[in-house]
Amino acid sequence: MKLLLIKAGKIFKTIQREGIFRGGKRVILAIFAMFRFVGSGDVLFIAGGVGDSARYRDHHVAEELEIQGLKCSITVQDNPFLPNYADKFKVFVFHRVLFSPSVKKLIEKIKEQKKEIIFETDDLVYDPKFLEYMDGFKTMNYLEKKLYENGVGGEILADPYVKVCSTTTTYLADKLRQQNKKVFIVPNKLSRRDVEVADIVTNNKQQTTDNKINLGYFSGTLSHNKDFATITEALVQIMEKNENVELFLVGPLDIENELNKFASRIKQLPYVTREKHFGNLASVDINLVPLEIGNPFCESKSELKFFEAGIVGVPTVAAATAPFVEAIADGVDGFVANGTEQWIEKIENLILDENLRIEIGEKAREKALSRYTTTNATNKNYYDYLKSKIKR
Repeated sequence: MKLLLIKAGKIFKTIQREGIFRGGKRVILAIFAMFRFVGSGDVLFIAGGVGDSARYRDHHVAEELEIQGLKCSITVQDNPFLPNYADKFKVFVFHRVLFSPSVKKLIEKIKEQKKEIIFETDDLVYDPKFLEYMDGFKTMNYLEKKLYENGVGGEILADPYVKVCSTTTTYLADKLRQQNKKVFIVPNKLSRRDVEVADIVTNNKQQTTDNKINLGYFSGTLSHNKDFATITEALVQIMEKNENVELFLVGPLDIENELNKFASRIKQLPYVTREKHFGNLASVDINLVPLEIGNPFCESKSELKFFEAGIVGVPTVAAATAPFVEAIADGVDGFVANGTEQWIEKIENLILDENLRIEIGEKAREKALSRYTTTNATNKNYYDYLKSKIKR
């Protein structure tokens, strides 16, 4: 009953945030996912939901592993037949999964058969002590907050039987190793379909004849209000100085601040489909990725906003958090910035130099293709580990 109430709270917030059409569609997709056919194979991914996190950490990783010869399936934690799948796979990857009765039963059966459990996370939501750093947590309703009271999947991580984790970044890997776990870093990657769509978008990209420069920020969720606030002053100065600059915002974001004076040069759009997302990215000249440097939740965020823009040839200026510093060769295939002065300097360098925008964008696309696609993935240690468990 408790879990049903929590789910109800989440459904209400999803529809409230994304509207009846898009939010309702997402809820319907979640219901259909509960009954998606699951056969048998090597690796089963159990996802906590159907959003972008599940897309990258379950569907895209499964595609990567299948390219390496492993047979994978994906289901959600609400699947009514979940405990039955213990007999059908050798390795079970739990991603953002709540410790429900059916999950508990599945884990018990896996243990009885001495099969492998891998705890997977792309965020710090597994540990409630980090919630004070999660800005979006403050805006959640009571029922949504109940999801996090033990951490999402915290009980699974704490189980001594679970000895291995997979995650997205060095920062998160270090946190998980503090739990005495063996950790594999499995970076986020673009799927084959993503690359196909990006190629179409890139090939159909229209050259503009005006001198307008579009700065783009793709927020994702309301939890990024504080992140965006870190560059508000820089954007005010840039837009005051450069009248040809416009700001393109996608996703829920509160800009009731000093940027209001530029309202006629700011466009705000809601969430869009995956295909339209790449089209929106391609329509901007410079991609912005502000984050609160030093905030554990922000330091955990992967570099996916860099390579999503890069795959359509758009240069990025990102906050100098550890994942972006590791991913971006500053001044070569993108820029990292720390503080208002650096944000102004690096954005204006791109605004004033079209050739630099093109050059950085091309280098970013090269890196996205070579390092951040499922087809070009190289993670031999992880593949070998999985294969060793499957051969038993």
